[in-house]
Amino acid sequence: MEVTGGRYCGETVRGRMEGRGSYTLPTGTEYRGELKDGMFHGEGVLLFPGGGRYQAVWHRGVPAEGKYTFADGLEYKDEKWHYCDGYDRRFYTEICSGLKPAGISQLTNLDPPRKIPAGCYDCGDGFYNPETRIVVDYKLRFLRNADDDEHEWIIRTCWKAEDETTGHKPKQ
Repeated sequence: MEVTGGRYCGETVRGRMEGRGSYTLPTGTEYRGELKDGMFHGEGVLLFPGGGRYQAVWHRGVPAEGKYTFADGLEYKDEKWHYCDGYDRRFYTEICSGLKPAGISQLTNLDPPRKIPAGCYDCGDGFYNPETRIVVDYKLRFLRNADDDEHEWIIRTCWKAEDETTGHKPKQ
């Protein structure tokens, strides 16, 4: 584990992860569940630092079937996924709690939205700085360096700090 920077706590057989255990990756993502021959194998869950979770049945390190649940409780569906599509653009919190009164916009699923550092973009799992091409999580810990494709996608589609909001300002 020292080579990869991960931490393992659990059963071993011949020095390999096997049985029930917990493996934490350097990114903070944690796997809890069954392992065999050093790989995720059987029932287990990946717990992501932002609160999301992926519950799955694994076979030799590959999920055979699984379900992703976002931090706010929304469950992702492979088929007939109608969340925030062209027909219904509401956020999950609006579906659960209702829409705000006319003239009051909700720009993200969070209300009030996160404060994005100056010059950066909110790319869904953290903040992206286009000057350094680094993505950090919402606690400002390093996640990854963005390649050219990710850089272009973020610049094209994500919300930038300088973007001004108009209308309603949430109470602090």
